[in-house]
Amino acid sequence: MAQLARLGVFGPDGESIGRVRDVVVGLRLDRQPPKALGIVVELATRRRIFVPMLRVTSIEPTGVTLATGSVNLRAFHQRPNEVLVLGQMLDARVTVGDSDVVVMDAAMEPTRTRDWVIARVAVRERTGRLSRRGPVQVLRWDEISGLGIAELTETRQDARALLVVYDRLRATDVAAALRDLPAKRRYEVADAMDDERLADVIEELPEEDQKDLLSHLDDERAADILEAMDPDDAADLLAELSEVDKDRLLELMEPEESEPVRRLLEYSKDTAGGLMTPEPIVLAPDATIAEALARVRNPDITPALASLVFVCRPPSATPTGRYLGCVHIQRLLREPPSDLVAGVVDTQLASLRPNATLTEVTRFFAAYNLVCGPVVDDEDHLLGAITGDDLLDHLLPEGWRESGLREAGGERLDA
Repeated sequence: MAQLARLGVFGPDGESIGRVRDVVVGLRLDRQPPKALGIVVELATRRRIFVPMLRVTSIEPTGVTLATGSVNLRAFHQRPNEVLVLGQMLDARVTVGDSDVVVMDAAMEPTRTRDWVIARVAVRERTGRLSRRGPVQVLRWDEISGLGIAELTETRQDARALLVVYDRLRATDVAAALRDLPAKRRYEVADAMDDERLADVIEELPEEDQKDLLSHLDDERAADILEAMDPDDAADLLAELSEVDKDRLLELMEPEESEPVRRLLEYSKDTAGGLMTPEPIVLAPDATIAEALARVRNPDITPALASLVFVCRPPSATPTGRYLGCVHIQRLLREPPSDLVAGVVDTQLASLRPNATLTEVTRFFAAYNLVCGPVVDDEDHLLGAITGDDLLDHLLPEGWRESGLREAGGERLDA
């Protein structure tokens, strides 16, 4: 069933509907295999809906196909007697005889009555060491103890195997998946993630979820996560905390990491200074085209930030020496690698002042057809750069990350 994660969901005519996020099962009081009630499907709008298994006509490696009919578009809400296979059952610590094992996967099989049941479970003995993992065993459901509602919602689960499922997803998709997990499970997954990955995921969460996860972490790790985040995202998150919490976490951060965040906190978040990142690509005028191309090839730099290279007098760290102009990536690709960036600098592109309003920033991007723009102070020092994605974050309505289609009982998805 782990293979179902992110599998496409299609209508009878092959039209794309969404992707599988999880499978909902109803656990029983007896030892009989539980029935799969349906799948959680994420639509293109990121809304999660429930599709009953009776609507599923086929499950193939290429996707899940639904029968003709309508689907209720109400947002999925988990009921007390329901369990999410990927979110709660995977990695659960259970027992087989006298042995403690961990659930690695589960198999869903159809019955003669067209129901689907969780008939078999793949488990691995717990050794406490990743380097000495035991073999995987595939057992019948009734051979395992500890997969009841109470056990799955109260006992601590190992999140390592679930992280393997998340590892192939983008940070924004992992963030969406975390929001649908029970709070206890969400914290376990966050605890198991490395700092860089968790920082990427937190950046994609709504503000309330960001604060919730940050408050769950101890102060030392919370400071490490803030250091791993982009400075502008870290500043936005810290600005939502109380002054006491903000100051405490800033003090725990390394000085070289906290300094750009402190500078960003001086600006209102709806100004160019509050929107910018203080870590654009900056080169001296005597750098070559080859050096500039090497910098924009860095996979850790977003495509928007890589679209412009800023040329400044030393020092190159923001706030820089005198700002000379910028070079567009298209221009870099057309010039000999041995030439200097000084010879291809665009000196005509206007720049933004840090106190420019959100409306002024929006007009600037629209007027010059940009996905990245410079922020320069009155003394011609480059302070940072604004990217189109950061601008969109502030232009979209509040709560856009968690919102999907509007709630309406009469909405239908015709397939």
